[in-house]
Amino acid sequence: MTLISFVVPAFEVQGYLRECLDSILGQPYADLEVIGVDDASPDGCGEVLAEYADRDSRVRPVRLTENVGLGPARNVGLDRATGEYVWFVDADDWLVPGCLPHVANRLTATRPDVLIVDHVRAYWNNVGTRSAMPEVFPESPGEETFRLRDRPQTMRLLHTAWNKVVRREFLIERGPRFEPGWYEDVSFSYPVLMAAERIGVLDRICLNYRQRRTGAITRTRGDRHFEVFAQWHRVFRLMDRWGPGVAALRPGIFERMIWHYLTVLGNGERIAPELRPVFFARMHDDYVRFLPPEGYPVPPGLDGVKHRLVAAGRWRTFSALRAAHQTEEQARRSVRRVRRRVLPVARRAVRGTRDAVLGEYYRAELRRPLDPTLAVYAAYWYRGYACNPAAIYAAARRLAPHVRGVWIVRPDRVASLPPGVEYVVAGTRDYYRVLARARWLVNNVNFPDHVRKRAGSVHLQTHHGTPVKVMGLDQQRYPLGAVDMDFARLLRRVDRWDFSVTSNSFSTQMWERAYPAGFTGLEVGYPRNDRLALATPEQCRQARAELGVGPDETVVLYAPTHREHLPGWRPPFDPDRMREVLGPAGRVLVRSHYFHDRDRHPGGPTRGGALDVSAHEPVEDLYLAADVLVTDYSSAMFDYAVLDRPIVVYAPDWDAYRVIRGVYLDLIAEPPGAVALDFPALLDVFRSGALRAEPAERARQRFRSRFCALDDGHAAERVVRRVFLDEPA
Repeated sequence: MTLISFVVPAFEVQGYLRECLDSILGQPYADLEVIGVDDASPDGCGEVLAEYADRDSRVRPVRLTENVGLGPARNVGLDRATGEYVWFVDADDWLVPGCLPHVANRLTATRPDVLIVDHVRAYWNNVGTRSAMPEVFPESPGEETFRLRDRPQTMRLLHTAWNKVVRREFLIERGPRFEPGWYEDVSFSYPVLMAAERIGVLDRICLNYRQRRTGAITRTRGDRHFEVFAQWHRVFRLMDRWGPGVAALRPGIFERMIWHYLTVLGNGERIAPELRPVFFARMHDDYVRFLPPEGYPVPPGLDGVKHRLVAAGRWRTFSALRAAHQTEEQARRSVRRVRRRVLPVARRAVRGTRDAVLGEYYRAELRRPLDPTLAVYAAYWYRGYACNPAAIYAAARRLAPHVRGVWIVRPDRVASLPPGVEYVVAGTRDYYRVLARARWLVNNVNFPDHVRKRAGSVHLQTHHGTPVKVMGLDQQRYPLGAVDMDFARLLRRVDRWDFSVTSNSFSTQMWERAYPAGFTGLEVGYPRNDRLALATPEQCRQARAELGVGPDETVVLYAPTHREHLPGWRPPFDPDRMREVLGPAGRVLVRSHYFHDRDRHPGGPTRGGALDVSAHEPVEDLYLAADVLVTDYSSAMFDYAVLDRPIVVYAPDWDAYRVIRGVYLDLIAEPPGAVALDFPALLDVFRSGALRAEPAERARQRFRSRFCALDDGHAAERVVRRVFLDEPA
């Protein structure tokens, strides 16, 4: 029999589900199964579960036809579980690497009904806080099992299901199930602990309890928080039914109920101000209704005062006490903010007069009305007319001619603009004016920090590639690859986004995880790839002719990505040896990442007769001209795959890159074609014919099916209709 069945319900957590599944399946312990329950999720959760099931027979997906909620979805998974133990893990949390052998060893050694494991609260800003385990068990709880009445302090551990591994037969025999509604853990966890004859505690951190910046019910305001009362009522009804056997636990359970109610009410993000008196009155009613005849352990200090006010039903006094506490805390925060502002104010005082004047001009323009017809475009930190913004601009001119498009460019890039494109130069008065007054702001990176999000304006983030390497907040876990990144400022920039364009479901999932904010995802394909999807043979011949490439030549485009953690490093690549393998009809094009553009020289022949095309724009011309793409971790592979031509992953630093920089996708296990881990192997891919062999062809088709299905030539149109014309998605 399988030792552990993981039950993972999933609803609108597509950005986190992969990390959860990887954390389970990647453990150095294999005797497990994963019951993934897609609770009729409207996002890509079902797709992710199916994908993992195809790769790993231990994953068993279940698709529900209608949303039932977290509790009933867990019951569905429990009914399908076959393991000796069941672990209910939420799909936005993840296991600590290497924890599972320790859990398995404790289970097999002590055979508990319930094993409680330790956890940390993992916040979105990469801060983690410990659980109450050290306070509840200041000395190690040891390996011996116990009943709750022997160690009632166990109730002070968090009452969630995901920190408990429960014996399946015990659940079947005693009958605890999850009830519908919010706070479903309450009416499951306490009955489980009360009924268990053998409780074990593993004081090892095994789970990361994700504290989401957006989307969590603890950060959602509404009247559904009143459902907490029904969950606690179920606990007390069950205690009444079980009778004397659990009577001694009633005072401790009562104290936990009042503590929980106070926690819910005290979180200002949950209960709206007008509903707080009603919530408090319900608390008082339950206090009177369920108070044990023998009393209960009232906590000391301020918490005890709150309990006594609940007992007396004194809402006004309770509210005044809460307001006084909040005022005191706000005063402390104000002092901290003033201290933080001293240095920036001093810096601003020494800025040049010109910057000060332009800043004042920008602030004045922000007070003027938005221009309802103005759209501002930018790409790659004002490097010119390129990428998704350029494709959207062209489609908007055709589909929304009432929209006036203006590009922002650096002074040295003005000459690169196509004829007839209106522009302003970055840093000028016109630049600040259009930034302040545009209704639409379109960019494939973030606008500078000084740009303010105005009410009524629409910020469209197009991105500039499907991510292989980790991005955004995920980079916090890879500090060597995120030098000098200010994540707090990054989030302030992300909070300006209204829409986020993605080319596939995978990108949507990763962006939601990397950039947790309130934007709307537009999973429509990449506008810049429209040209590739609609390219004709004549356009391909023209692109080759402009590069001086003959119709019978084999063109290999080598396009490595940037290594932020290794400035100046280039993958080993010898054009001479590559051309020897390709033969007389072979041509090699080399294109550096755009981060290296300050080092570029005018394009032309390089060593070995290779052509340096780093300065050639647009890059889509190079894709159309090339017969083969060689790349490493660049998003170029996703774009080039639209053409359905051979791709080779050349990753000589794969092991180091994935550890230092971090990746979302295992390119060795799921490549778009042939793979080479060193330069001799790369040459052999071409020499042996592996480039076009059946395994490489199958890999490319799988890759295209997964990542390129939306690139049909109409992505830009879909964006324009949704964002500029406000048509339904």
